[in-house]
Amino acid sequence: MEPVLIVLVVLVVVAFIALIKTIQVIPQASAAIVERFGRYTRTLNAGLNIVVPFIDRVRNRIDLREQVVPFPPQPVITQDNLVVNIDTVIYYQVTDARAATYEVASYIQAIEQLTVTTLRNIIGSMDLESTLTSREVINAGLRGVLDEATGKWGIRVNRVELKAIEPPTSIQDSMEKQMRADRDKRAAILTAEGARQAAILRAEGDKQAEVLKAEGEAQAAVLRADGEAAAIRTVFEAIHDGDADQKLLAYQYLQTLPELAKGDSNKLWIIPSEVGDALKGLGGAFTGLAGANGGGAVAPPAAPPAPPATQVPLDPAAGPAAGPRPVDTDTKGAARPRIDPIRGYQKNAPE
Repeated sequence: MEPVLIVLVVLVVVAFIALIKTIQVIPQASAAIVERFGRYTRTLNAGLNIVVPFIDRVRNRIDLREQVVPFPPQPVITQDNLVVNIDTVIYYQVTDARAATYEVASYIQAIEQLTVTTLRNIIGSMDLESTLTSREVINAGLRGVLDEATGKWGIRVNRVELKAIEPPTSIQDSMEKQMRADRDKRAAILTAEGARQAAILRAEGDKQAEVLKAEGEAQAAVLRADGEAAAIRTVFEAIHDGDADQKLLAYQYLQTLPELAKGDSNKLWIIPSEVGDALKGLGGAFTGLAGANGGGAVAPPAAPPAPPATQVPLDPAAGPAAGPRPVDTDTKGAARPRIDPIRGYQKNAPE
């Protein structure tokens, strides 16, 4: 019984192993390549699949999801003979499991080497400055070449990115100095522009202030002139309406004379010639008033005015014998001593 039991156990084990090899469960977003006697038979998709045990063999399971592969830094020589290290990142996806298995031995290694060679061709035609500022151009060039070359491998390159571009240390120092100088230059320019704008604004403000001040002074002068004109017009109309005669004007002259003499610094003041005429009129008024009240005195006729004194030019060099002293005349024609305000004595006084 023991040999029969052993055979049964062996058959059960073989049947279990065959069952396991017959049923193949493929995860989602994956594929498997089936070979029969070493030849490609079919591709197993996601889900439950049945294969012939001990005849069909699942060779490879491939992930169909998008993959991200970073490549180590690669030294690349630019057009101006500078060596830069460039890190690249490739985003790819397997679209054909059979081609990815049989068309290329290792598609990851193939993509890496193709990326390096293509990158050297692109960077070799650009200088350092263009390399640092043309990442999009480099990415587009890499993607075009890789997508065309990997299409027959069942690979689709979705995106190529340059992770880092590292120039030599000496070039980095020079670039930092240049950038610092550019920043200082821009700062100086901005400072100068700010000072210029501030000066312009201050000048504009001063100009507007002067213009407004001049306009205010002009308006004030116009208003003052209008006020004075209105005051003069009012006074004139009041005098005209009151029908002022010569007597009233003479009286006003007499009231104004004390105002002319006020002040400690008034050493000499001049009486206008109209005052004499006013005094004549005022005197005639008082005389007529006395006659009207019955007084016996009648004002004698006014004497004819004396001829004006001879005005002889004074020649200081001629001395006393040069001629008579120049004299002034008052409003009635009478001679009166002439006062020299500079020398401070009477010219007609005896010496």
